[in-house]
Parts: sequence; C-alpha cells; structure tokens
Amino acid sequence: MITNASRSPRSRWLKWLLLLIVVLIIAAVAWRLLPFGKGSSGGMPPGGHAGRGGPGMMMGGGATLVHSGVASTADVPVYLNALGTVIPSASVTVTSRVDGQLEKVYFTEGQKVEAGQLLAQIDPRSYQATLNQYQGALNENQALLKSAELTLARYRKLAAQDSLSRQDLDTQIATVGQYRGAVATDQAQIDSAKLSIEYARITAPVSGRVGLRQVDPGNMVQSSSSTGLVTLTQMQPAAVTFSVPQSNIPTLVKALHNNQSLPATAFDEDNTSTLANGEVKFISNQIDTSTGTVELKATFPNQDEALFANQFVNLRLQTNLLKGATVIPTQALQMSSDGSFVFVINKDNTVTRKAVTAGPALDDDRQAILKGVEPGDRLVTEGIDRLTNGSKVSVADETQTTATAEAK
Repeated sequence: MITNASRSPRSRWLKWLLLLIVVLIIAAVAWRLLPFGKGSSGGMPPGGHAGRGGPGMMMGGGATLVHSGVASTADVPVYLNALGTVIPSASVTVTSRVDGQLEKVYFTEGQKVEAGQLLAQIDPRSYQATLNQYQGALNENQALLKSAELTLARYRKLAAQDSLSRQDLDTQIATVGQYRGAVATDQAQIDSAKLSIEYARITAPVSGRVGLRQVDPGNMVQSSSSTGLVTLTQMQPAAVTFSVPQSNIPTLVKALHNNQSLPATAFDEDNTSTLANGEVKFISNQIDTSTGTVELKATFPNQDEALFANQFVNLRLQTNLLKGATVIPTQALQMSSDGSFVFVINKDNTVTRKAVTAGPALDDDRQAILKGVEPGDRLVTEGIDRLTNGSKVSVADETQTTATAEAK
C-alpha cells in the first residue's frame, strides 16, 4: 500500500520536469521568431556578408552596400610568354693544334679572359730545331741559286757570241729554275715551322670565361685528339632560344622581317625576379612540324652575367602595345558560364550587368577591357555576390565621403 508520504516527492519531481519542458519549448519558439534567430539567413543580416556595414549588407530602403572603382585609360602592353634556354654567343673548346708536352697553363679555372690572351704553352723546342734545319737548307739553296744565276749570265753572253751551244744554255736555265723551286720550298717549310711554334702558344680565340681545366701541365697533347684543354664561353652578350605556337607567326613576322625588334624580359624559374632585359631580332625560317612551333632568339647584354649558359628561364616577349585602352580594377571583372561580365553602377544607384571582352592584364590590380565598358564608368568591385541586374546599391566610398564631410 502506497502512502501519501511516499507519493508526494515523486509528484513534485514530475511537476518540475513538465515545467522545464514547457520553458524550453517557449524559448525555442521565441528564438525562431526573433529577427536575429535561425530564420534569418543563418544568423547574418539579410543580403550581405557577416559584419556590420560590410560590402553586400542591406542598407535602408533595400540597397546593398558595395565598393566601386572607375574605368580609365592606359597604354597596355601585350605579352607572349615562353620557356627559353640561355645559350652563349660563342662556345669554343680550346685544343692544341700541334703535338707536344703541355709545359705551362696561364689561366685559372673560371677566369674571365680576353681574345688573344695566352692560355697555355706547348714545349716548342722540337719545332724550333726543325725551323733551324729549314733555315740551313734555305741558305744552302740560296747559295746554289746565286751560283747558277751567275753561270747563266755567262752562258747568255757566250751564246750571244755563238760560242756556246743552245743545249748548254737551256740546261743552265733549267738548273736556275730548279734552285728557285728549292728556295721556295725551303721558305714554305720555314713558314710552317714558325706557325707550329706560334701554335705552341695557345691563346684565347674569343673573349669570355674559361671553364674547368681538362689537361694538367706535363701531359702530352695531340692535335688529333678531341679532348680540349678547356672550354671558353662568351656570355656578353648572351642569347635565349625559345619556341612559340605557329599561330603567333603573323604578328612576329610583321615586326621582325621589317628590321624591327621586340622587347623581351627574362625571368627566373619562379617567374618572380627579373634577370635581364633585351630584344628579339631573329626568327627561324621554318616551323617544327613535330610540335607546331617556331623558334626565336632573344639577345641580352648580360653585363652583370645574371644569365648562365644552359639556364632555363621564363621569357616574356612584348608583341604589341594597346594605346589608350580601357582598364578596370581586376576585382570588378567576374567570370561565369556565359563569359566575363561586370556590374556597372548607374546614376540612380542601380546596377546593370554587362558582358565584356577581357584583354591582357596591365598589372596585378588592373585589367584591360576590349569591349563592354567605357572610360569613366563606375563598376562594383566588392559586394557583388548579392547583386542582380537592376539591384539598388549604396556605394561605400560615397557614404564614407559624406560622413566625413558632415563630421567636419
């Protein structure tokens, strides 16, 4: 049997539980009905971004707060980008033109040298001995030639007096010619020996910077060997070869075949730092059928030697200049499945969506527009998400200006 005393605590507990449930239900209903509740766009003011007064926020009268920019005019360069390879203006493998022992090296690896500077010396003593031998033979044959010429002079006098046969005269004439030929041969051999002595002095054929030494002093070198002493590269000026699609040929040929040049800039592999500025003057005379591209060459003074042989660089070639083009803030340009568009702010503070044809970028903050916008048009740059064609807007720039003027 349950008494009243045992039933009383349980009854009081049930009453408090029911009261708590009713309070929670009332609080939930009140939360959904209030303007800042879950029924108003997920807790944000209708029509905009989070935060008071931010772009896209609905203002009094249903206007959306936006930021604006003005279309202007500027000269916009048109660029063509490509990946290029740095090549030296001259690359020479310095080899010996005579056989002999490498006696001495006069350069330091990596040194910058001038054309004609002595790089190495081959032992010239064998060639000097050969030269002396040829000079001795020359002296002998010159003496014989002199004697033969004197004899011929006497024979001519005797023949004129009819005291010598014609056969003896002709023989002496042939002897003189023989010695003259011997003298000429000796002189040629002497010149060859002198040239060998000169070749024993290995000099720089062009100005540039030497690489690593391939042969040490004391080794025998052969003129027939393909192994050089050192490689010399000339990087001032330097060149960059690169390829572009064949669709760009009409624009390039129009300039380059009329003795004009196109400005070019070389950037590092990250395309962030400028390495050198130069120009393009040369274009290949044929298209690479395997890639559908045409090769060009840009030249750079490279006075600071920022360009290095066989280095990969990003090349930017200026192919045209749009003078007085319409430019807009980059933020104003929007993309959709229908193409590029902007929102133009009308005089009554309504917006009109206009399709535009975008051109090249001028810099990080401005974009050229080829069609759809006129200089002086006001464009929405921020707060575009909630806009549709004909939406009412309140320009934040103008609001801030008005507030400042009233404060003064």
